[in-house]
Amino acid sequence: MSPANPDDMIGRLIDGRYQVRSMIARGGMATVYVATDLRLERRVAIKIMHDHLAADDSFRARFIREARAAAKLQHPNVVNVYDQGDDHTFAYMVMEYIPGITLRDLLHDHHRLTAEQTTDVMDAVLSGLQAAHRIGIVHRDLKPENVLLADDGRIKLSDFGLARAASANTASGQVLLGTIAYLSPELVTKGTADIRSDIYSLGIMMYEMLTGEQPYRGDQPVNIAYRHANEDVPPPSDVCADVPPELDDIVAWATERDPENRPADAGALLAALRQAESDMNGGGQRATQVVPTAGIAHSDEWDDGEPTDPTALAVAIPPGSLDRAPAYAQDEAPTTVAPLVRTGTLVADEPDLDALPATGELASQAPRRRRRGIAIAIVVALVTVLAAGTGWWFFTGPGSYAALPEVVGQQQSDAEQAIVDAGFVVGNVTASPSLEVPEGQVMEMDPSAGQRVAPETPVNLTVSSGPEILPVPDDIVGLTEAQAKFSIEQARFTYDPATTIKEFSDQPVGTVLAATDAAGGPLPDEMPEQQPIRLVVSAGAIPNVTGVTTQDATSKLNAVGLNATVASEQFSSTVPAGVVLEQQTTTDPVRPGDTINLVVSKGKDLVEVPNVVGKSASEAKAALEAAGFAVTMSQVPSGTVMPGNVLNSLRIKTTNPAAGTQAERGSTVDIKW
Repeated sequence: MSPANPDDMIGRLIDGRYQVRSMIARGGMATVYVATDLRLERRVAIKIMHDHLAADDSFRARFIREARAAAKLQHPNVVNVYDQGDDHTFAYMVMEYIPGITLRDLLHDHHRLTAEQTTDVMDAVLSGLQAAHRIGIVHRDLKPENVLLADDGRIKLSDFGLARAASANTASGQVLLGTIAYLSPELVTKGTADIRSDIYSLGIMMYEMLTGEQPYRGDQPVNIAYRHANEDVPPPSDVCADVPPELDDIVAWATERDPENRPADAGALLAALRQAESDMNGGGQRATQVVPTAGIAHSDEWDDGEPTDPTALAVAIPPGSLDRAPAYAQDEAPTTVAPLVRTGTLVADEPDLDALPATGELASQAPRRRRRGIAIAIVVALVTVLAAGTGWWFFTGPGSYAALPEVVGQQQSDAEQAIVDAGFVVGNVTASPSLEVPEGQVMEMDPSAGQRVAPETPVNLTVSSGPEILPVPDDIVGLTEAQAKFSIEQARFTYDPATTIKEFSDQPVGTVLAATDAAGGPLPDEMPEQQPIRLVVSAGAIPNVTGVTTQDATSKLNAVGLNATVASEQFSSTVPAGVVLEQQTTTDPVRPGDTINLVVSKGKDLVEVPNVVGKSASEAKAALEAAGFAVTMSQVPSGTVMPGNVLNSLRIKTTNPAAGTQAERGSTVDIKW
């Protein structure tokens, strides 16, 4: 695997051919170095896959796919891939080395481009992408970081790290590959991408070049993805009124949410772009020419000996814009870039023949010119030596050293940007758990802030990953409260007895019935360390207070923290008045402080026996039944039915119980005549 410290690669010979010289950048998949191809004696960029990814077969296959996909492309506007292999312990890819900057750098330094500059860059990018589309390759990760502006004026498309054949158009069902700001709606909603998905990404890039901002911004990636899928990209002229309507139309066409309504491929969009440019120029030809970049020197030691492609589109980069790490395929690493200058075709004025000196006069001036030339040559030589010494001091020697900015306490993205802006590069970024430092914030930097180090020195960062995620103990239920507390704290969580919930149950007092999170919800399988865990503990069984007086029942319930109230009273033939007939819970579960309803006996339901003496048997029977009694006539043999006229003729002499006595409602009164 590749070394944990990228500096360990410096000076290493890979595959007996590539001598690693220095690290350029470190991205999400790989670290990129400048190396010398000893066999062909040329400078190359070599990308070495991170060891933790190289161990994953799927990532390793993706890395190899990047090399193979890019190697198929031979175009002036595409970064060339020279070689790919395994050096026993790590996977690597060898690419064309492109000194220069990225389009992201350009936008970072100058915010936005003019309409002419935008069409220049888009023309080159589309030309390279057209070559990819023609052989069925989808780039899948188009963004300003992957557009390189070389020192010699060439514009190249890089990093086919997510490229795949157009026929294999299904992305992972679990992961959206690519950069969220440039993802097409179909990749967000369906997980599929084809050639037209690249067109959408280019439309977003073009919008950003024209306005200096992306159309959709948000705190969460999911918000940006939602807007890509559900909103139309607004015209760039809504932000910058000077954007020509022709370019508004190009952006609108490229960013149609329905891929069927977009250009079929990069070639179709390129043709439309050139027509739009022609319309903006009034039907004229492109004015941009291939020109060298002023103020950029190239060392013979690193001259690849490869002629500049005469068809490559040139842009002039102002001096000072290239004083940073070279640009090339940087594997998802964010970068930061300088204005394009459109240069019209230069036509020399016609010479004024009458103003030229005579031939003899020119001859007489020759010796003076030679002497003056020698003197000038000496001065130039001295100035060159002085400039070389000054250049060494300020660009290589101690004069080039600068103090590292303080980035501890900053968010990772802000810290990395500050390091790059100061002229250094981001080295290893290590995630480390922390209870004190918020997630995503830099905890440590190496070298430390304030140290004076050489330009492009890697700065290693330790970034907080927040509290460590730990498994939650699953053996708490059934323990005593003390045992559960020990288990929770051993697992590096917290327990506050003040938050404990007690519930009445048939389990012994103090037995843990359940464990919850701080809000009372179910515990997950894992939680950040030191998160609180709440316990639900048994308060024992609810006392049985039936058969005791209301006063005694209330005392017993109060003793265990429960309230009691007489909810109702009922007559009872068997339970004396004032004694509890029944107890009822009002909540489930029952916890201390809850109320138990009591149903209390009123004793027997007694009714006074009415006086029916002297009344007919039928009248007496009706009166007693109305009072709630059952009536018997013991003088009549069982089973005998007395005729009504007979009952009406008989007069009652006595009742049992006697009239005026108290008898229980529903009891029997016997009448006699």
